[in-house]
Amino acid sequence: TAPSFTTGIEVQTIDGVPVRIYDPEKTVLDCFKYRNKIGISIAIESIRLWRQKRPQKLNVFLKYARILRIEKLIHPYLESTQ
Repeated sequence: TAPSFTTGIEVQTIDGVPVRIYDPEKTVLDCFKYRNKIGISIAIESIRLWRQKRPQKLNVFLKYARILRIEKLIHPYLESTQ
């Protein structure tokens, strides 16, 4: 399986059933990766909200961006949401 699909998966237990979901960092990056389909405004809002709630995870965010090959794309948005 490609690293872009397996990166950022967490296992949460819901009603006793383990469920695999993507963590917030991967979700935000996917918004940027698919910005042409969902709209750039949704991607920008997702990064803004993420920066407010999880700024301590910046190193994880940048690692995932590298894996997804959108590191250069994401940097201007990171700088503008500081």
